[in-house]
Amino acid sequence: MHSFLSKIVIASLTLATPLAPLAAQAGSAISAGMPVVDAQGGAVGTVTGATGDLVVVKTDRHEVSLPKASFTVDQGKLLLGMTQAELNAAFEKSLADAAAALVAGAPVKGSGGENVGTIESIDAEFATIKLSSGKQVRVPRSGLGASAEGAVIGLTADQLEAQAQPAPAAAAK
Repeated sequence: MHSFLSKIVIASLTLATPLAPLAAQAGSAISAGMPVVDAQGGAVGTVTGATGDLVVVKTDRHEVSLPKASFTVDQGKLLLGMTQAELNAAFEKSLADAAAALVAGAPVKGSGGENVGTIESIDAEFATIKLSSGKQVRVPRSGLGASAEGAVIGLTADQLEAQAQPAPAAAAK
């Protein structure tokens, strides 16, 4: 779920505005181990990796993926427009918002953005999704992410259908 939540966090942390555009600093390499500081020079964290347009920063409490455009390279350091406390708080809010969106009755979207069903039940380890076909599939909770529209899963409707069980029959009276 960490990488899935990172995508959510990235979307919500785009307010971490750079002090100057990173793209304008051609040749500035971002690498693991680089310190990340705020505008006043206070420690924010350390770069643990960079892939594509993302930089992973380890603070005192979290590893957070942020767009490279959120940073300015300056004398071997990355400058970020947020303090460590602000970054931690924004990440924790994103986690809380995601957890709050994963509840029974929430719609579930597949990897292509299509509606695949709704969360029938959810606990600390698993979620049962009632698919549009009426079948049910049980998935690890860590396989679900959250968005403004409800839950998201990295599988298509067809992939979920292949794993699904028929819906339990109503108890005979």
